[in-house]
Amino acid sequence: MKETWRFIDSGNCSPYYNMALDEALLEWHSKGEIPPTIRFYGWDPATLSIGYFQKAEKEIDLEKVKELGLGFVRRPTGGRGVLHEHELTYSVIVTEEHPNMPKTVTEAYRVISEGILEGFRSLGLEAYFAVPRTEEERNSLKNPRSSVCFDAPSWYELVVEGRKVAGSAQTRQKGVILQHGSILLDLDEDKLFSVFKYPNDRVKERMQRAFRKKAVAMNDIANRSIGIDEAKEAFYKGFMKGLDINLEPYTLTEEEEAYVQEIAKSKYASDEWNFRR
Repeated sequence: MKETWRFIDSGNCSPYYNMALDEALLEWHSKGEIPPTIRFYGWDPATLSIGYFQKAEKEIDLEKVKELGLGFVRRPTGGRGVLHEHELTYSVIVTEEHPNMPKTVTEAYRVISEGILEGFRSLGLEAYFAVPRTEEERNSLKNPRSSVCFDAPSWYELVVEGRKVAGSAQTRQKGVILQHGSILLDLDEDKLFSVFKYPNDRVKERMQRAFRKKAVAMNDIANRSIGIDEAKEAFYKGFMKGLDINLEPYTLTEEEEAYVQEIAKSKYASDEWNFRR
């Protein structure tokens, strides 16, 4: 018998709510109150999220973020800055003790990302895992030069035609793995690069040129336009196939909803959380 996981499509939500729901799901799963869960979501407004360890004032042009009407939030996971706009965002919540979850972060990352791999394949895109082969490539993962998440594939990142199409980050808390990430449908590269700080324009142009060779949105390489509904269906089936599970749709209760709203307000909407580093 295949294991049944919970599936939540929370639609487009505020940046604070999105991070709060991921945290709540991790907490509920750690207490054994809910089964492993996969969630799809979007962002309203479009949002710049930064990794847990990033320094907001040092790396981000916060005036530009405001001028563009973007949301801004710090994630509980590591990694670098991501502009969440034309994308399908996913999260996976599963205990570290799950029999199918390897103990190491990179191997667990690969297992979870099998679901995304299958999703791309069902859309007709030949995705594969990037595995750094040389010592130089491995070292470059430890010392990222850019604040932009899609700037370089990391271990088991998903690439199509040599360019990164999905960026993910993982944290482990309370014995639970939370992996969430962005699956790019389209990408406004100029907008993305306008919200980061650079020593000068020349450096910015050079990084943007390099970025173009390393990252791509699926609609720039698909032979047709893939909309959000088609993407959701493909990755829903992809996770079931890649993880060999059944998914059962679920809607939060009023009580659960109120709990998430409280975390959103008290933690993720606070300047202390978003700007404390």
